[in-house]
Amino acid sequence: MGFTKDFKWGTATASYQIEGAISEDGKKDSIWDAFCREEGRIENGETGEFACDHYHRYKEDVTLMAEMGLNAYRFSISWSRVLPDGIGKVNEKGIKFYSDLVDELLKNGIEPYVTLFHWDYPLALEEKGSWANQESPYWFEEFTRVIAERLGDRVKNFITFNEPQCFLNLGYVVGRHTPGKQLGLEVTIPMMHNVMKAHGLAVKAIREIVPDAKVGYSPCGRVFFPKTESEEDIKAVYEKYFAVTPQRWADSVSWWSDPVMLGHYPKDGLELFEQYLPSNYEEDLKIIHQPLDFYGQNLYNGIAVHVENGVTEAQANWTGPGQARQLIPGWYVNPDVMYWGPKFLYERYKTPIMITENGMCCHDTVSLDGKVHDPNRIDFINRYLLKLRKAVDDGVDVRGYFVWSLLDNMEWIRGYDPRFGLIYVDYNTFERIPKDSFYWYKQVIESNGDNL
Repeated sequence: MGFTKDFKWGTATASYQIEGAISEDGKKDSIWDAFCREEGRIENGETGEFACDHYHRYKEDVTLMAEMGLNAYRFSISWSRVLPDGIGKVNEKGIKFYSDLVDELLKNGIEPYVTLFHWDYPLALEEKGSWANQESPYWFEEFTRVIAERLGDRVKNFITFNEPQCFLNLGYVVGRHTPGKQLGLEVTIPMMHNVMKAHGLAVKAIREIVPDAKVGYSPCGRVFFPKTESEEDIKAVYEKYFAVTPQRWADSVSWWSDPVMLGHYPKDGLELFEQYLPSNYEEDLKIIHQPLDFYGQNLYNGIAVHVENGVTEAQANWTGPGQARQLIPGWYVNPDVMYWGPKFLYERYKTPIMITENGMCCHDTVSLDGKVHDPNRIDFINRYLLKLRKAVDDGVDVRGYFVWSLLDNMEWIRGYDPRFGLIYVDYNTFERIPKDSFYWYKQVIESNGDNL
């Protein structure tokens, strides 16, 4: 059967990771700008001050997208570039950048997919209490309305949040990412609830302003897959995939998705954490649970599950024959997640799936021939796409696939060392060099995946 004829072949980026221009044209600080100035927070003391200089070079980047043959591009909008204080007055130069980018994409036949929030929260709102403030969902609704009103005549695809598990868990629970806090359940559970309420308000606002919009949500979570295809392993995987546990609640799939997709919190999660939810949380679920056009999922690696003699074993470091770990510590190559993840998510939520991120970082360098050869990335994406096609063939409604990432970029606290891009960026000159994977992906798109 293969991929549908209108399948979306794209790449993805995030504003803070590529734009640079962190204080130009009226933009004020995000929490990542402030975090990068704190000593010891980012490897090599690097910042997003220049990043890939996409803010000034977006036309060049769109030209490369068109050369690759993309029919879709997912990018995020810097909240503090558009609303420097998080709420209130719109920065006209900031919104103009995104309007011009959208025009350039459409001129080149590339469909924009706008992610409203990809982690760069306005510092001004962090200082007002961030997502712990009961007004925070309405701040996000205000931002969403600005974007929908200014871009909705041309942008028809919106994603509310990217990986809410990550920015809340890493920023406010374990404290590795900005703002580097370690807060208790009495604070973080209401924060999580407010993020999902913000999602619901945003969806309602988009529907009101852009009636023909397609709206989605792009969480992540720990992905489990069966080590064998025995009935016992498959059953154990499903149970683990959607379980809420005291230790890993913040990156649970069901805790962050059941309220959005099904209108209720999972039972095991409520048994653990209902005492920390706001008193009116059940009323808020009517806002949180909005019909969505697609369920986005960022998939990279997973945990193998095997049942033997009634004992369930989960192996985070297991890979298949001939496969290896990625360069980021703890990231393993597990193509099976691209089959079992979409399969189980589609069965549970009965909503079309978009793979909103998938990719690999490699030791990329410019060779003597002036080219960047990245066979490991090609092999990685090929393996994962084969599993995705198998999911499609088995009846999973998958609408699109976005490679992470278009460009090498600032990989958050790891700085610029991990290179995920299909396009190599020389951070001294900002020269772009398409890698071998760029040309390989172009052929995949041209054949609609039939050449895999």
